[in-house]
Formats: sequence, structure tokens, C-alpha cells
Amino acid sequence: MLYPTLLALQVASARSTDWSPTIGLIMTACCLFAVAIGRFAIRKKGVGPKLPVQTPALFSNFGVPELLATMSFGHILGAGVILGLTNAGVL
Repeated sequence: MLYPTLLALQVASARSTDWSPTIGLIMTACCLFAVAIGRFAIRKKGVGPKLPVQTPALFSNFGVPELLATMSFGHILGAGVILGLTNAGVL
């Protein structure tokens, strides 16, 4: 009775890969893509604290909340892309 349970757990587990520069590039590209989406999709920009660094004019009213939101979305997107490409056998 125990063997079918172990087999089901083995089949259900996702493949994983070690970190490599390719993985880093994919995560960076996904985060930049998320910032580009967030730059135009966030409706109430500039609410909250400003970034402590000088930003280009393209990112006016782009503060800490927007940065945290877009980077969080970028990491979720990147993790999905990396897992998907790993399970497809590309990575």
C-alpha cells in the first residue's frame, strides 16, 4: 500500500535546476518586463515614499511601493518561467 503513495509523490514533484547565469538572465528579464508593465499599468503612481536615488524622467512618480510591487510580480513571473522551461526540458 505504501508504494503507490511514494510513486504518486515522485510523479507530482517538479524538476528543478541549479542556478546558472541563464537562470539569472531569465529572472532579470522577467523583472524588467514587470517594471515595464507596472510603469504603464499602475493607476495611482507616486503614493508613498519616493526612491532614495535619482531616477530618469521616464520613471517620474515611481516610488518604493511601485518598485516593490513590480519586483514581486517579476519574481513570481520569473519563477513560473524558469519552472516551465525546466519542466519542458529547455533548461
